Amino acid sequence: MQFVDFKNTHAMLMATVDRYRDQPAYRWFTAPGQTESVTWGEFYNQVGQVAKSLMTLGVEPGDKVNIISYSCYRWVLTDMGIMSAGAATVGIYQSNLPKDCQYIIDHSDAVVVFAEDNQQMDKLFEIRAQIPDVRKVILFSGDAPDDDWVISYEDFLALGQDVSDKDFDQRAQAATPQDPAGIVYTSGTTGVPKGAVLTHDNITFTAQSVKGSTRIEEGDEVFLFLPLAHVFARTCVYATLLVGCPTTFTRSMETVVEDMQFTRPHWFASVPRIYEKVYSKVISGAEAKGGAALKIFKWACEVGGQVSDLKIAKKPIPVALGLKYALASKLVFSKIQAALGGRVRWCISGAAPLNQEIGRFFHAAGVLIVEGIGMTENTSFSNLNRYDNYRFGWVGQPGPGVEQKLGEDGEVMFRGRNVMKEYYKMPKETAATITEDGWLLSGDIGEIDDQNFLRITGRKKELIITAGGKNIAPAAIEGVIATSKYINQVFVIGDRRKFLSALVTLDEENVRAWADAEGISYSSTDDLMANEKVQTLIDAEVATKNAQFASFESIKKVTIVPEFTIANGLITPTLKVKKNVVAVHYEEAINQMYPVD
Repeated sequence: MQFVDFKNTHAMLMATVDRYRDQPAYRWFTAPGQTESVTWGEFYNQVGQVAKSLMTLGVEPGDKVNIISYSCYRWVLTDMGIMSAGAATVGIYQSNLPKDCQYIIDHSDAVVVFAEDNQQMDKLFEIRAQIPDVRKVILFSGDAPDDDWVISYEDFLALGQDVSDKDFDQRAQAATPQDPAGIVYTSGTTGVPKGAVLTHDNITFTAQSVKGSTRIEEGDEVFLFLPLAHVFARTCVYATLLVGCPTTFTRSMETVVEDMQFTRPHWFASVPRIYEKVYSKVISGAEAKGGAALKIFKWACEVGGQVSDLKIAKKPIPVALGLKYALASKLVFSKIQAALGGRVRWCISGAAPLNQEIGRFFHAAGVLIVEGIGMTENTSFSNLNRYDNYRFGWVGQPGPGVEQKLGEDGEVMFRGRNVMKEYYKMPKETAATITEDGWLLSGDIGEIDDQNFLRITGRKKELIITAGGKNIAPAAIEGVIATSKYINQVFVIGDRRKFLSALVTLDEENVRAWADAEGISYSSTDDLMANEKVQTLIDAEVATKNAQFASFESIKKVTIVPEFTIANGLITPTLKVKKNVVAVHYEEAINQMYPVD
């Protein structure tokens, strides 16, 4: 693949504007079923307004500017404006607590913060004394208070009217490939968040590598609902920018399905948890219908599975099987496809492992989910299954320009222009993560086959070594158990223990439906968690899943606990379980599963 050596992200944007100036760039909802949009030419002009206003506020090259907001058009616009002003974007999840916001704002040395609305603004007022270097807070929406520290987005855009186009162009073109374009803070599953410094070259290279690994086509409609504070979503935005594809932003996570059906995207990216929820809902719906409908559903899945296997093996589909599949699609699979808008060609899954059972199900239904892998530290992308060359359970081959290898202990290592510059103000952590010859240590244990496909088998730090000396990767076990329609989240325990146990949370909707059918009286989720029949149900579900494991990998005891949420601090904004925090939080419950002999 031939890479274009863009000097910086602004140069990449200019190339797109030159080619697609009058074509739609971004859309956003103004009401259910109603959108507004901008062309690439209009977007470029607005980026200039943002950059000029930042220059008026005294933002200099190398400064840091934070955005604390849900994903929306103004997030992308502001991000590109920040980089065009020579500064670096630092995203903050809108779900973060004030103390978490304070840490990132303070550690990143932010001079300006963009806030989604008054709710986010209130967090900033709460920590105002601890972030004295922040000169201005700019509200994306909502009313600005009578305080010079805060202004509306509209008033902000008016600040740069006196900055000349010449001064803006000089600033926008000055950034070098190795200058910081952003700092992305890790989710902190194992400790204090670390800020990965991503350069302009990291971003422009990775966008091209993703484009070269996927089937992004001119005219594709793209749908975005992932948080832009996470580099996975931003990399998707930068990759689609290269092809001039229009991207539509959802209104909220509650309206994703409705907005997707209106947008009718050709592809989208998601984390596995979203696919898991869709899978669980489809399975539960089929089982609830029962009778002939359930038989048809199972028949369709069997036919779809046969077609899926042949497609993976790149073998022709017999005429008779093709006719059966056409009927299965009409009766069953078309409804699943319609729920995603009706014209999805493929989807990307990243940020966490996708259970291959779920990937195979969607593929059987005519929706290909290509799984990939990346880290914040390598701009969220290293490997991806291709549209025409994929395997479920594997994370694909390296993207163009990316190298991979295994260390002596099986640790997966990556090298390429996608690898971050450093952890911001953390030289020791940087040296422990990137070798002198440029290899990024992933912390994953994996295997590479003769076609350079990579499979992740576990996390180096999460490997469970039982009292009997068996090495077990819990992620695979957790993924299988989580496919139960009655189970939401799973945390496997067993390090230095005689056997494995698990903490699980309930899929409330399905468990409530089951309890109603069984005539079980309850008034709350706590009642269900404490019910012996529910415990028996969950034990039986886990026992069924245990059949897929070796005896030493099977779960012997299960405790039902309340849901892990962002609010209670047990999962990250990207829905990853904070295992060390959960282990401490439920220490007593865990110990009760391992009575002293």
